[in-house]
Amino acid sequence: MRRLLLAALVAFTVAPLAALATPASTPLDLDTVMANPDWIGQAVESPYWSVDGRNLYYSLKRDGSPLRDLYRVDPATGQGAKLDPAALAQADGPAVFDRTHRHAAFILHGDVFVVDLQSGRRRQLTRTPQDESAPRFSADGRALQFRDGNDWYSHDLASGVTAPAAVLKFADDPQAKQPDALGERQLELFKTLRRLKADKQAKRDEEQALAAADPGRAPLPFFLGDKITPVDSELSPDGRWLLLVTAPKGYEAGKAPTLAHYVTDSGYLEPQEARVYVGRNDPAPQSLLLLDLANHQSYPLATDPLPGIHDDPLKDLRTRAVAALQKAGKAEQAKALKAPERRAVRIVGSADDGGGGGIAWSDDGRQLAIQLRAIDNKDRWIASVDFARHALVPQQRLTDPAWINWNFNDFGWLKDGRTLWYLSEQTGWSQLYVKPLDGKAKALTTGRFEVSHPQLSADGQWFYLRTNRVAPYSYDVYRVPSAGGELARVTHYQGMDDFALSPDGTQLAVLHSAPYVLPQLAVQPSAGGTPRELTSTMKAAFSAHDWIAPKIVEVPSSHGAGGIWAKYYGPADEGASPKPAVIFVHGAGYLQNVTLSWSHYFREQMFHNLLVSQGYVVLDMDYRASEGYGRAWRTAIYRQMGHPELEDLLDGKAWLVKNHHVDPRRVGIYGGSYGGFMTEMALLRAPGEFAAGAALRPVSDWTLYNHEYTANILNDPQLDPDAFKASSPIEYADQLQDPLLIEHGLIDDNVLAEDSIRLYQRFIELHKKNFWMSLYPLERHGFVHADAWYDEYRRIDELFDTYVKPVK
Repeated sequence: MRRLLLAALVAFTVAPLAALATPASTPLDLDTVMANPDWIGQAVESPYWSVDGRNLYYSLKRDGSPLRDLYRVDPATGQGAKLDPAALAQADGPAVFDRTHRHAAFILHGDVFVVDLQSGRRRQLTRTPQDESAPRFSADGRALQFRDGNDWYSHDLASGVTAPAAVLKFADDPQAKQPDALGERQLELFKTLRRLKADKQAKRDEEQALAAADPGRAPLPFFLGDKITPVDSELSPDGRWLLLVTAPKGYEAGKAPTLAHYVTDSGYLEPQEARVYVGRNDPAPQSLLLLDLANHQSYPLATDPLPGIHDDPLKDLRTRAVAALQKAGKAEQAKALKAPERRAVRIVGSADDGGGGGIAWSDDGRQLAIQLRAIDNKDRWIASVDFARHALVPQQRLTDPAWINWNFNDFGWLKDGRTLWYLSEQTGWSQLYVKPLDGKAKALTTGRFEVSHPQLSADGQWFYLRTNRVAPYSYDVYRVPSAGGELARVTHYQGMDDFALSPDGTQLAVLHSAPYVLPQLAVQPSAGGTPRELTSTMKAAFSAHDWIAPKIVEVPSSHGAGGIWAKYYGPADEGASPKPAVIFVHGAGYLQNVTLSWSHYFREQMFHNLLVSQGYVVLDMDYRASEGYGRAWRTAIYRQMGHPELEDLLDGKAWLVKNHHVDPRRVGIYGGSYGGFMTEMALLRAPGEFAAGAALRPVSDWTLYNHEYTANILNDPQLDPDAFKASSPIEYADQLQDPLLIEHGLIDDNVLAEDSIRLYQRFIELHKKNFWMSLYPLERHGFVHADAWYDEYRRIDELFDTYVKPVK
C-alpha cells in the first residue's frame, strides 16, 4: 500500500479520546511539520501491571506541558481513565513479588509500599523527602529490602521494624588508629591515659558483644577509609552480604570546557561547565568490596582471576604512539602511555554509569554474579563469587578487537539459583545463553538476528524476548523455554517497541507502533493470540493527512558489505523524467531508523513527505554502524568513522540514479548529530558528489567529543591519533567546494557549539565560499522549541530549493 489508513490501525480508545470526526486532509506545509508535536497526539509511555494483575497503568504527556498524567485501564473491558490526585494516591507502582506470591511491593512518589495479596491490605512503609528505590523481598519472604542511594534497609514484615542493613562510614576508624612513637611514650608515662584507652576499648568490646547477641540493635558501622567513594551497592536477598562498588575519592576526570548561555532570564551571560573531552582522563576505575554483615568483615574482590586482565589489547598502537612521541622528544608524554600492569575495569551498568544491573544475586542470596567491562572497551567478563575464598570466579569472557557493545549486556539467574543466563554477541549477533556455574554454556537462540529485552517468566519456564528474526526492520515478541527448545513468535505487529508480562504470566502488555502511529498499548495472551487494543491517542488532524508509507528497500553495497537497508519516499507516479533527491542520515551512529515502528525522527519523516510534494525523492539509510544488523556491521567503523558510512551513502545515491531516474547532479544530503558529522564528511571527502548539504549539531572534530562514546570507536587520541585525524571533518576542510549549511544550538552540552565554530573558522582561513552557519541561543542538542525547529528546516528547505532542485 502506498498510503496508510491510520484511523483503522488502532481499534479501541481509552481517555484521552481522539476526535471522532476526521477532518479533511489539508496540504502539508513547513509550519505544520515543525509545529509543537502535541498536534500529532501523545505516545503511550511506561506501561505496567497492577499488583493484582487486573489493570494496566501507563503515562501520557499533557498537551502544552512536559508533565505526565497516569492512566489506568481494565484490559478485559478496555475501560479506563486518567487518575486525579486522589486516585493517584491509591495507585500502584511497578511491583515486585515474594517467592510465594503472598506479598507485593512497589515505589510510589518515592516511598515504599507493601500489599498483602490475600487480604488486599496496603501499607506505606516510608514517608521521607528522599526517594527510596529497588524494593525486593528477602529470600525467606520475612522482610522487604529497599535502598536509599547506596544505603540499604530491611523492613521486617511481622514486627514492622525498619533497620539499616549496614552502616557505611567512608572514613578511618578513629579507635583503630595506632599511636606513633610519641604516643607510645605518652602511654608509658601517664597511667591516666592508659586507663582512658582501656575504657574506650572495653566500651567497644561491649558494643560488639551486644550487637552479636542482640539482633534488635542497629548494626555496627563499617569504617572503609577516606580514600574511596561509593558508586553502587547490592544487598543479598538473605541479608548476609553487601557488595559495594567503589571508585577513588577525588579522582580527576580532566578539565571541563565551558559553554555560555547568552539569552537568560537574569539578563547576564551565564557560563555552564560541560562534559570532559575524550582522552583528557579515563573514567574513574572501579573496585569491588564484599561486606560480610554477619561477621562484620570486609574483603576486596581482586580482578586478577579474570582472563586477559593483565594483557594489553592496544599493545601495537601503544608501541607506535610511544615511538612517535620519543622521536619527537616528548619523553614525558611517552612515559604516560605506559601500559598498566592490570587493566582498569568498571561494573557494567553501575549507578554512576546510568544504572542497568551489572550485579545479580540469585533469589536465595547464595550466589552472586558481577559483570565487568575493561575501561579500554575490549573485554566484558561475567564472574561469580566464591564466598569461602572471597574471590571472583570467571564464568564468561567476551572479547572484541573493536569494542564491546553498549547494548546486549543483560544477565541474571534462572530460578534454580545455580544457572546463569546472559546475552552475548560472541557469534556476531546478540543471542541468549544459559550456563551452569560448573558447566558449559548453551545457546537458547541462534541465528543472524538480534535478541534483546529478555524477561524470565515468574515460574522460570520461559524467556520472552524482543527480536528481529523475520527481517532486520521487523520487531516482535518471541519466547523460548528456559531449558531449551523452539523460539516461537508471540506477537505479530512488526513494530513492537516494548512489553510487560502480567504477574501471573498469562498476559502480555505490548507497546506497538507504526511509521505514522505513536506507541499504543494492547494486551494479548502471553502464549500468543488475538490482541485487544487499549489506546488510541493519535489526533485526527494528523491522521487525516495522506502520509506516504516509506518503502523499505535493500540497496546493494559495492564494497562487499551486502545489503544496506533503507526507507524510500517517493510519489505514487514517479514518471521517467530526471528528478532531484535528498539523502537523510540518521543520528547517534549506532541507531536503527529503518523499522516499521514510530521513528525518533518523526519531524524529519514529515519533512520528507513535504519534499516529495515539492518534486524530490528521499532515501533514509541504515548505513554501517547502525543498530540491528549484527556485530560486524556495528564495528565496521572502528578507527575510521565516516569512511564505510560514506561508501554506503554513495551506494544509496547510485541506487537512486539507477532505479528512480534521479539526476546525479541534483542530490542533497542532511542529518543531525552523527548525521551532521556524516553530512560534513560527505561534502569534504567526496566533493562534487552532493549538490548541497545541511549539517545539524555535527561533530566536526572527535577530539572534542566525550570519552564514553568516542574512545570505544577511536581509542584515546594520545594512543591513536591517526584514527582521530582520519575520522574528523575538520581535517578535510580544505576540500570544501559544495554549499554547506551548519546549524547548531548554542547551549548544546552534548556536541558543543565550539565544534561547529572551529570548523567555520577553518573555512574562513581557507577562503572557502558558500558556507553558512545558523546558531540557536536557547537550544541544546535536541531542539525543543517549535520556532527553532521551523527556522532550522526553513533554511534547509531553502538550501535544497536553491542548490538541489533546479535543473542545471
